[in-house]
Amino acid sequence: MPDNAPANADNVDSEANADKLGRMEHEDHDPGPYFDDLVVGQTLAPAPAVTIGPGEAAIYQAICGDPLATSLSHPLAEAVTGHPGALVNPALVLHVSIGQSTVATRRVIANLFYRGVVLHRPVRHGETLQTTVEVRALSELSRRDDRPARGLALLGIHTVRIDDGATVADYERCAMLRFRDATTVTGHDDDLGAVDTRINLDDWEGRIPSDWDPTPLGHATVRDWRVGVRRSDMLRDTVGLATELARLTQNQAPVHRDPALGPEGRRLVYGGHTIGLAQASLVRMLPDTATVLGWQACDHLGPVFEGDVLACHHTLLDERPAAGGRLRAVRVEVDSDSGGEVTPVLDWRVVTWGA
Repeated sequence: MPDNAPANADNVDSEANADKLGRMEHEDHDPGPYFDDLVVGQTLAPAPAVTIGPGEAAIYQAICGDPLATSLSHPLAEAVTGHPGALVNPALVLHVSIGQSTVATRRVIANLFYRGVVLHRPVRHGETLQTTVEVRALSELSRRDDRPARGLALLGIHTVRIDDGATVADYERCAMLRFRDATTVTGHDDDLGAVDTRINLDDWEGRIPSDWDPTPLGHATVRDWRVGVRRSDMLRDTVGLATELARLTQNQAPVHRDPALGPEGRRLVYGGHTIGLAQASLVRMLPDTATVLGWQACDHLGPVFEGDVLACHHTLLDERPAAGGRLRAVRVEVDSDSGGEVTPVLDWRVVTWGA
């Protein structure tokens, strides 16, 4: 400050700046998109690419506790795959993909289903994923006085390994979204198509990694589970660290972070969290699993909240020898105990391969 400046010059400047800040305009940053912002055929700008490493894998393991041996043991992964490098749990791969796809669903009310989920190749630690999202169909729902205006968006998701451009995953998901302007009538009435829950293992056999050997998993082989038999996992699991999983996977939907936006002022747990715990339960039923090849269909039947206790029930739908191991189709049904009220929350049709 110059020698001849008034002694209170600093205070004068501070007061002037404070007054200027007080008069500044304020705007909420809300990029959407909302249902009425979307157009069929539109491709959303991609979210940042994500490199999955041992840190991400460790946090995921702490949240979901999946005992999938090939993603826990580096030597076992190398023995099964014949290649060096640690494998990323296929569930974490899909969590990252789904999180990246939320560029289209920041204003989601609920995610209703996934279908045709195919994991084309394994992902190893240190590889980087990027996801693009295309709007494939839109259907405006009927208006009711007791709820905000809403519509369904069918999204096509495509995830690649940017290291070489190889496709990692493809699938569709259907999200229910809010309107930006409740008075808008979009006229969208697209047919979202039916979800085919039937699993034909002929369609999946060619997706088994051709150079993998499940023999090292043979000590855990399951031999007494007959097709058509339903088994319940006696280890129920409590949903915790829900916001941490949303943040870890770059899930941008505020409804999974802000309880004010959830039903009855409760923060809605990201649906993939339920699937992650369901996969952990499935692997406890099938400890000889080498990998998950994909999901035929996955329906979210009801909301899940932090602290709910989940119980998983598994039905072996089909099984056959394939590529030196066993190819299996399983239906996983999940119930949620929320304060003593038990409701079904997930119906998941998944295909695995192992010893």
